[in-house]
Amino acid sequence: MTYILNIETSTKNCSVTIAKNGETVVCNEIAEEGYSHAERLHVFIEASLKEAGIVYKDLSAIAVSQGPGSYTGLRIGVSAAKGLCYALGIPLIAVDTLQTLAAQATVSNGLIIPMIDARRMEVYSAIFTTELERKRETQAEILTENSFEELEGAVYFVGDCAEKAQTVLTKENFSFLEEIKYPSANEMSLLSFEKYKKSDTVDVAYFEPFYLKDFMVTTPKKQV
Repeated sequence: MTYILNIETSTKNCSVTIAKNGETVVCNEIAEEGYSHAERLHVFIEASLKEAGIVYKDLSAIAVSQGPGSYTGLRIGVSAAKGLCYALGIPLIAVDTLQTLAAQATVSNGLIIPMIDARRMEVYSAIFTTELERKRETQAEILTENSFEELEGAVYFVGDCAEKAQTVLTKENFSFLEEIKYPSANEMSLLSFEKYKKSDTVDVAYFEPFYLKDFMVTTPKKQV
């Protein structure tokens, strides 16, 4: 019996699942503007274990969303996952955030493009098949009317930037699944289990989230 705790904190959605053999048993999550991950995450973990009827020592591994996404959100999730792995002596699994987001799209043909808002017209994106095979690596890009114009056939966009993306991505073969906004630990359940079966884990001591861009601190401009 394989129990995996899945943690997803890369966006506004703070999400935790307990999965048994790749199937979600319990899911606790909330998406808030205020990014309350620091307050919510450990509460969700404790509640999920209790609802699943297991304790920490029953866990086989812990999986965490590796990014890209919010710098602060990723740090919170990875720090919690690392701490638990150290304490319990179990492996850490890193799951691609955009693949987790793409997994929510239940379409049978075409391509899926998950996008995470990165301010202004910039997004973090990748391209997947409906079988979640990666067709293009993750990158940060500025959306224009020429973005993805080379793609033929059905193209489905998911993520939290549909409103701004639709102003420039207007090709007839483009569709926006607006109900799919944030990655969830629910879709991590199967992805992390597949990695666990292949012993596809990361070094707890040295693993760092995939930020994609350097974290930048800006200071307010002085009033003249």
